[in-house]
Amino acid sequence: MSVLICFALKEEAAPFRKIAACKSGISILLTGIGRRNAEKSVREFLNSCRSRGNETQIKEKLETPHVVSCEPDLVLTCGFAGGLNPDLKLGEVVFELPNANAQLSTRLLAAGARPAKFFCADRIATTVSKKRRLRYETLADAGEMESAAIHIVCAERGIPSATVRVISDTADEDLPLDFNALSKPDKNLDYGKLFLAVAKSPGKIPALMKLQKQTQFAAEQLANVLEKIIR
Repeated sequence: MSVLICFALKEEAAPFRKIAACKSGISILLTGIGRRNAEKSVREFLNSCRSRGNETQIKEKLETPHVVSCEPDLVLTCGFAGGLNPDLKLGEVVFELPNANAQLSTRLLAAGARPAKFFCADRIATTVSKKRRLRYETLADAGEMESAAIHIVCAERGIPSATVRVISDTADEDLPLDFNALSKPDKNLDYGKLFLAVAKSPGKIPALMKLQKQTQFAAEQLANVLEKIIR
């Protein structure tokens, strides 16, 4: 079975990349942040499966050294998620299926993932108060920014898909900075703005270092679960 695994960022994919390198039929695609980037990247990848003309462009975003010659049998949209449900702990892996798929659900549960409801947001929920409001308004357990768009593309082509995400910040913690204000128009982080923000508030450095450790831990937990899914 061939599987396409989508991550928005290389940091999300890093621990799983080594695992995927030893597996056949696994492709890792970096989509960029947000629905628009995710939809564009996945459409281009799937089109490349039918037409080799876009192969060079797609390889630039792939974290695996090949482009599959046929559409994948399964697409997983993976990466970090912000906790909205206070019961979810840092590093906990959660999943959602856009359509009923008993076999895939069984595999995900056996791998240690927990079913959850996701909200696909346009902005990062950076404070506890915003997370609580989203939880109240959407009844979602976790928030992320790409999966809804990826599921739409997969549904159009009849490809099974699932969201498999890891909690990188919990419902009861604020992020150290407003990363929405530090983003470029394409949703990617503007490192110049980040440098200035840190320079103006050096007291934020310990919290940023803590967040980096959290995300590294979360990415490793996600990789462990994904390895079990693709066995």
